[in-house]
Amino acid sequence: MANLINTAGEAGVDEMLCVSIDLNQFDDMYAKVEPFSNVYASAGIHPCHVGECPFDEQRLREAASRKRIVALGETGLDYYYSKELAEQQKASFAGHLKLGAELGLPVIVHTREARQDTLELIRDHSDPRSAGVLHCFTESNEMAQAAMEMNFYISFSGIITFKTAEELREVVKAVPMEKMLIETDSPYLAPVPYRGKQNEPTYVPEVARCIADLKGLRVEEVAEITRENFYTLFSKARQG
Repeated sequence: MANLINTAGEAGVDEMLCVSIDLNQFDDMYAKVEPFSNVYASAGIHPCHVGECPFDEQRLREAASRKRIVALGETGLDYYYSKELAEQQKASFAGHLKLGAELGLPVIVHTREARQDTLELIRDHSDPRSAGVLHCFTESNEMAQAAMEMNFYISFSGIITFKTAEELREVVKAVPMEKMLIETDSPYLAPVPYRGKQNEPTYVPEVARCIADLKGLRVEEVAEITRENFYTLFSKARQG
């Protein structure tokens, strides 16, 4: 892991957020990131993992109390892979949103083929003051605009560099820079020209370059703005 972090630093990626997907694996994940002062973490249960890791408020609350935890999630809804778990997913998602509102922690949201339910649960249970982010965004501009009205950020991954992602690049153009984040979704979705390889933080500058081209900005401007957005949303990282 040290080599991966050092390589990312050489590429200009100074700080990172390691995202939890399963509280059964949380302790192991946290132990790996804790030694690195430039790596933060989240605590949460991915919607595709609610079967083997049901929502447990006390367990999540305890995980969220760790020093380097700056967000809850990844949580949300996935009706593409796990629609049979829809009710469990909704209960877990609502639980994350409520706890995030109580603790003042932003929530990292996964959504796939569940636009209406995702927005309704955010509207019903999130606190705009802590809000969160729709991560690895692949949905419509209408959904992005609705989420931003509730103070959520929109995060784009290497998908925007794919030849088949023309519609998503139009969404990038429509999302204002002050509500935008960039990410890897590592180990998946490596951007062009690394597509097909295991993704890693070293490659996230390619996402920034794509956004710079679409927005008519210098890549340094994209890096500066999205870095500031990160600290605005994940305020505990700034404090740390």
